[in-house]
Amino acid sequence: MEIPEQAIHREMQYHPAPSADVAQYEAARALVIRELLLQEARRSELSPPLDATDPEESLIQALMARAVQVPKADNAACRRYYDTHRERFRSPVVHHVSHILLPAAPDDHEARREAIAGAEELLAEIGDDPGAFTAAAMTHSACPSRDAGGDLGPIGRGQTVPEFEKALERMEPGKIASRPLETRYGVHLVYLRGREGGEQLPFEAVQAQVAEYMEQHVLRRAVAQYLQRLVGDARIDGLDLDGADTPLVQ
Repeated sequence: MEIPEQAIHREMQYHPAPSADVAQYEAARALVIRELLLQEARRSELSPPLDATDPEESLIQALMARAVQVPKADNAACRRYYDTHRERFRSPVVHHVSHILLPAAPDDHEARREAIAGAEELLAEIGDDPGAFTAAAMTHSACPSRDAGGDLGPIGRGQTVPEFEKALERMEPGKIASRPLETRYGVHLVYLRGREGGEQLPFEAVQAQVAEYMEQHVLRRAVAQYLQRLVGDARIDGLDLDGADTPLVQ
């Protein structure tokens, strides 16, 4: 088979990569696999629906539906997976947080030292008094949350920078952090008002989610194995193609 260079260049826009060479390889690989699938579909005398908006894509879907069939995950298998990975099935953790921000750019070392010194001085004045923390936030914090006494409201996973999130996970609810916290934004004093969530979800609540995950996992493996066989039977020059590593299973 021959893939025109222009087609590879057009395809590259759909394959962001660290370098042009990697993007070009990924694009060429995707086009080769697509052509192999189309050839196999035609050999199998499959036809796209008359009303198909993308006949070639419909052909590929028809081929995969016939060639790769995945059984439904049964209740016993789902239960075993749940029991083995119980830590994955918990309600989302939400932190209720207030903070005081003393801004300092990461590369401004003098400003950082001053911010840390200022935060330590404030912390000594606040102690473990939530009321004093609120008052200090309204007076000293550079964050817009100062108008609410530093209250950031509920914060879920992924809603703040990693360094702030990790500090929250280590804190005890109802406590003010015993030392300032540095992030990319500056230096913070942190008051963890409360924490909710993290409870174990019952199997019945996540059974459908577990079944879908297991079926998708089996599907990816089955598609990879099918493509390995397809690639192994084909003659492909100019491209080292790994049939298991394909856009269809990513």
